[in-house]
Formats: sequence, structure tokens, C-alpha cells
Amino acid sequence: MTENNTAVRLEEGVAAPDFTLVNADGEKVSLADFKRKKVIIYFYPKADTPGCTTEACDFRDSLTQLNGQDIAVVGISPDQPEALKKFSDKYELTFPLLSDADKTVMKAYGAFGEKKNYGKVVQGVIRSTFLVDEEGTIALAKYNVKATGHVARIIKEIGA
Repeated sequence: MTENNTAVRLEEGVAAPDFTLVNADGEKVSLADFKRKKVIIYFYPKADTPGCTTEACDFRDSLTQLNGQDIAVVGISPDQPEALKKFSDKYELTFPLLSDADKTVMKAYGAFGEKKNYGKVVQGVIRSTFLVDEEGTIALAKYNVKATGHVARIIKEIGA
């Protein structure tokens, strides 16, 4: 965070901040686990809410297409692993959901900070999506994305 509470924004071409977080099953998952592979990392506010469900199901429904381009998908939220497990099971999500309860990774990616919510400025998760390339570099950085139609726009933009 900068002095005025705005999140630091990552730009294309910079190294993706490394992380190790716990998934819905309580297992540790690191960015390094995806070395030599492209990975979409998306940050969302809360499991099993309307927008987050739409986005997660869109990624789920596009996973075959993305995996066919050798692109993995990882979702990160501040939810506890138990909530992620329920969300994943309920919607049959077939990609890892990671818990960033203290928001350290979100802050490193600029996905937590001031945002407008129903016209008010609040601190919270900034819905964001990143494509990390095989070398661990940010190849695409999108902030303040809309849940609906977002996955299709990302797929078109990256040519998957």
C-alpha cells in the first residue's frame, strides 16, 4: 500500500510475487508449483457470493480450453479453507482455490485496497486477474474486473 492507501499495481513484464498458501484441502500450494507453465491467478472477494460464483463457474467451464493451451487456473480469496472446500464442492470447481486470510498475497499483487462499493470508498478485495508466464513474469494484469463475461474477455485477450 502506498501512503494514500491505494494498492500498488503490478504491470506486465515484472516478476510475479511468489507465494505459498493453503488450498481447500489444507495443502500448501506455491506459485513455484506452476514453474514452466502459464497460470491465471485471479483474486475474488468471497466464496459462494453471486459475482464470485459466476466468475468461478466461468473459469471451471473454460478450464478444458485453458488447460489445452497449457494454462492452469488458481483462485485466491480471504476465505478460510473450510469455506473454500464447501464452495469448490458445491460448484464442482476443478482448479485450486487458495486461502489468503491475512491478505498478504493480495496486497503484493495490488488486489487489496481502496475500492468503490455501492458508491462508498471502502477497503477490500479488488477483483483482479493475472496471467503469469512460464518464466514467472506478469504477462497480463487486469484490475477492477467485472465478474460477468470476464473469463471470456481474458481468453480472447490471451488468444487461448
